[in-house]
Amino acid sequence: MAGVEADQSPEETPDGHFVVIKGRKWRATDPLVPDDVGARLRQHLMSARRAVRSATSAGDAAAERAARARVQRAKVALGERGTPWWEQSDGERRRRWEEGLAGLDAGEQG
Repeated sequence: MAGVEADQSPEETPDGHFVVIKGRKWRATDPLVPDDVGARLRQHLMSARRAVRSATSAGDAAAERAARARVQRAKVALGERGTPWWEQSDGERRRRWEEGLAGLDAGEQG
């Protein structure tokens, strides 16, 4: 697979736990995350990634650490890092994304 077009979904592994992008496996987003919550978490993730780029360009190590912590928090809330979502109960999964989103909305780092 050469890449993923904007109008198509990436290839998934048969168990749905991973997506394959440009031949590399990445953990899939937790499918239980509600669409509206997932959209908000992805907004936080993209904002944090832009902040990492800006801080890196500016040579601001403290801002870079803070931005990377926000990236981590968003990725964990989406289920893409941390304890695999398929190993968590539905309640644990819900708590993970609710707490992650609340922390990101409040401006907490990690």
